[in-house]
Amino acid sequence: MESYQFINQKNLDQFHKTLSAKIRNGFIIIEHNEKLPYAVLSKEKKEINHSLHLFLTIATLGIWSIIWICLIITLSQKKDILVALDEDGNLFEEKCFSK
Repeated sequence: MESYQFINQKNLDQFHKTLSAKIRNGFIIIEHNEKLPYAVLSKEKKEINHSLHLFLTIATLGIWSIIWICLIITLSQKKDILVALDEDGNLFEEKCFSK
């Protein structure tokens, strides 16, 4: 049985624009395939200057601790995502589970 793919140039351009935007945001390409348009991207965790945030928390009487906790949750994890086009030409993005 033959499989027909409905991927056109417009969809491929959108795929490449999404990849470019992700790379500008700090992601790097781990795996890429042009035949089946998909890419696996990764973003390493960032270091947080805890001494600065401790100072700001003390200076603002604890209010800054909310921001500090949000930064710890969002920046201290490695992120892996999959960006791809399905058989119908629709662009999708999914989180990948890393080891």
